Amino acid sequence: METRLLELLVCPICKGPLQHWRPPLQERQELVCRADRLAFPVRDGIPVMLEGEARALPADT
Repeated sequence: METRLLELLVCPICKGPLQHWRPPLQERQELVCRADRLAFPVRDGIPVMLEGEARALPADT
């Protein structure tokens, strides 16, 4: 994901910063909000910033 775009995007819930995350050996990419412990999917290079599409992160992350 382009760094400039990532600097402009914020969490739609808390308006906090997002981190780009791509697990090793997987196709899935996500934008992660550490404050809300949510991971928003990136599909075909497009971030899906809908709360209903976000994956809850475990408490230990």
